[in-house]
Amino acid sequence: MKTIFLIGAGKSTSFLIRYLLEHAQTENWQLIVGDVSSEIAQKKIGSHPRAKAVAFDVNNETERRNFIAQSDLVISMLPAHMHVPVAKDCLTYGKHLVTASYVSNEMQALDAEAKAKGVILLNEIGVDPGIDHLSAMKLVDKIKAEGGTIKLFESFTGGLVAPESDNNPWNYKFTWNPRNVVLAGQGGAVKFIQEGNYKYIPYHRLFRRTEIVEIEEWGKFEGYANRDSLRYRDLYDMHDIPTFYRGTFRRPGFCRAWDTFVQLGANDDTYTIEGSENMTYREFINLFLAYNPWDSVELKLMHYMKFDQDDAIMDKLRWLGIFERKKIGLKNATPAQILQKILEEKWSMQEDDKDMLVMFHKIGYEHQGKEKMIESSMVVLGDDALYTAMAKTVGLPMAIATRHILSGAISTPGVTVPLTAEYYTHLLPELEKYGVIFNEKEVPYKGY
Repeated sequence: MKTIFLIGAGKSTSFLIRYLLEHAQTENWQLIVGDVSSEIAQKKIGSHPRAKAVAFDVNNETERRNFIAQSDLVISMLPAHMHVPVAKDCLTYGKHLVTASYVSNEMQALDAEAKAKGVILLNEIGVDPGIDHLSAMKLVDKIKAEGGTIKLFESFTGGLVAPESDNNPWNYKFTWNPRNVVLAGQGGAVKFIQEGNYKYIPYHRLFRRTEIVEIEEWGKFEGYANRDSLRYRDLYDMHDIPTFYRGTFRRPGFCRAWDTFVQLGANDDTYTIEGSENMTYREFINLFLAYNPWDSVELKLMHYMKFDQDDAIMDKLRWLGIFERKKIGLKNATPAQILQKILEEKWSMQEDDKDMLVMFHKIGYEHQGKEKMIESSMVVLGDDALYTAMAKTVGLPMAIATRHILSGAISTPGVTVPLTAEYYTHLLPELEKYGVIFNEKEVPYKGY
């Protein structure tokens, strides 16, 4: 019997745990789910005979090492910065590790030791990063095998609310960690390459440099640049490609409205506001506006942002309640924490809401002297508030990869990401059985 140790039983683990339990008997697995709340972990596994829930504190070194030592593979659903101690313990005891997080410099530094010990430290095996790698590299490898030369690569992913649950003027609800949404774009330089020219977008311009993409049957989406696209050129073996861009989807109109908070500084997380617990939402917004005893907060904001009286953005902002005289109630909070609290009151998914995950690739290439282009799109709808599209597209790739690692079908050691045929030939066909299907079509070639 092989033991899988899952660290964390949060929202995105519903499909992951269900898959592991469904295969536990036939694959001869035991699943241990560790969470700070053993009650949450127990609720996720139910009364399954091959699973047990335990209270687990990852910061307890003795406890952590004990559970990892008795496992064959560890799945970490911890925040990204907490993976490395787990990875080091996995190397100590010769255990494989699976995470959905980006590879950090600290994680990459473990590569040589992992290869020497034959240990797989698999990262970026969620949705984005994850399914984007699998689906894109399958197309790229096929084009290259047929003699094509890649000239343009664009990829977008968005966690959004499903059309039937889209009932607010922002066309958006939190389907993932709200804090990550509030801080999006603040994690370093945003850069890409366009027609051979390097492009850098400073944070204060990020949400005004967008691209509109239309997906058949699903309408229009608005994309903004995501992190450092250039680091993926080498990973995707596209060193000399003229255009390479990775982005995030929202519905049209979202980015311009969100830019209001960016320009105000209302999502800054670098300092705290004294007396914030007694401040109102209206007073919070007024902090960032010039003093004028005669003008209202609304008027000052419109003047600062150069909004017209009838600008639809003001409707979005009013709907959020940012001008209300309601107490914040958070002591010594950062602006980002306060904004997150305000947003969670309006953007949280309700019990009967469904989410939607959208992914889109555009690949332009030259083949036998002709310019060609392929568009590939994937849309997944959630089943309900527990079995969400986000949980499906994050959890299933991790679960399927786990099965193939334990069976030996995936065996290349080291700090790795799912970019090769070893991964996409095993994972994509099975993901299709769960409704994660890409629709590919040839379209007329068009540049960036």
